[in-house]
Amino acid sequence: MRSAVISVVLDVCAVLAFVAIGRHTHHDGDGLAGVLYTAGPFLGGLVIGLLAVRAWRRPLALVPTGLGAWLGAAVAGMIIRVLAGQGTAAAFIVVALAFLGLFILGWRIVYRIVATRLNAVH
Repeated sequence: MRSAVISVVLDVCAVLAFVAIGRHTHHDGDGLAGVLYTAGPFLGGLVIGLLAVRAWRRPLALVPTGLGAWLGAAVAGMIIRVLAGQGTAAAFIVVALAFLGLFILGWRIVYRIVATRLNAVH
């Protein structure tokens, strides 16, 4: 249960980092309300992806959990964003896929490397 909570927190942090960096880069403001407004669709997509792959079973796994979290946040997030009337330029979709993939899959890859090396030491 502990690893499931930690993985959700890290995935949410990845989404929030993506949104905060994007809003700052585009001078959209760094206020909490604006960040949450922009993050909402991606966080909703993240939840959809995590539920779809039953992330609680293997929260630290790259596949299916990391893949589900990434594609949920990016793809379902973009769909929710369109339904909410927010913009989705082609370049934005590519950046979202890349950034969210790097961060959501990235922390799991780093975890796997560290855990493997720690197990090799013991």
